[in-house]
Amino acid sequence: MDVATKDLSLGPLLFNWAPEKVRDFYFRIADEADIDVVYFGEAVCAKRRPFLVPHYEAILDRLKAGGKQVILSCLQLAMDRKDMAAVSDMVAMADEYLVEAGDMAACSLLAGKAYAVGPTVNVYNEATLKFFEAEGARRISLNAELPEDSLKALASVATARLEVQVFGRIPLAISARCFHARAHGLAKNSCQYVCEKDPDGLTVETLDHQSFLAINGLQTLSHHYVNLLEEMPRLAEIGIRGFRLSPHAADMIKITNLFRARLAGWISGEEATHRLAALLPDARFANGFFHGMEGLATLEASAAAQPC
Repeated sequence: MDVATKDLSLGPLLFNWAPEKVRDFYFRIADEADIDVVYFGEAVCAKRRPFLVPHYEAILDRLKAGGKQVILSCLQLAMDRKDMAAVSDMVAMADEYLVEAGDMAACSLLAGKAYAVGPTVNVYNEATLKFFEAEGARRISLNAELPEDSLKALASVATARLEVQVFGRIPLAISARCFHARAHGLAKNSCQYVCEKDPDGLTVETLDHQSFLAINGLQTLSHHYVNLLEEMPRLAEIGIRGFRLSPHAADMIKITNLFRARLAGWISGEEATHRLAALLPDARFANGFFHGMEGLATLEASAAAQPC
């Protein structure tokens, strides 16, 4: 894909869905979604992976047949030999697919190959960006916490394709402990896979009953869904070429097609946001990070355009 072109991508599924649901989800994405790139692979918890492995070949074949570029995603945190074996399995496919590193362990294994860097590997400045490019990074998904000025500075020196998440709950942190198991009075080793009860994550509230985070097994996510529909033209203007959506338990076909319409300039940001809200009536949206504010803030386009 030419470095100057823009593409729409679907990040890896972060949640614990039933294997058949995952298979059918990706089959629909392959056949119906107007999307260029699909990230695929277990990124959160290695315990989930064995249930999906029997479907890997069929999913990958269907995505390729649907004309999607497939990028394989590794775990965001490799903690033991079992986790490293899962990462190594993905790295072994680097001759056939681009592989996205989720942590520095995967980056080390992929060094010298063409690979992708995921948003959980922090690339905050130009020197770090150049380090990964020298190691072989061809695509870098930037941390969602970066404001516009930082994105612009990185894009001004990048030769790799830079990507920003424009939709979905933001991955904020990952731990060796399973928050989902703890919330249900269970240990990580006997978790009973309770994370499957929350297909979009389990909401966490403050003592004042304000929803501000979500947990997903080992992972901490934002409670709000990032929505950069309004900001997509500005992102393209400063040099961002990849626009990443995170899968959720919603009609992702309609959502991806909505973002495609916005990327192509067929619809205004205001109208696109109105339609997105109709598709996700219970979701709360935010764009604060891009505007240098707290992440859960929402800055209206009209306010963003006002002079300082």
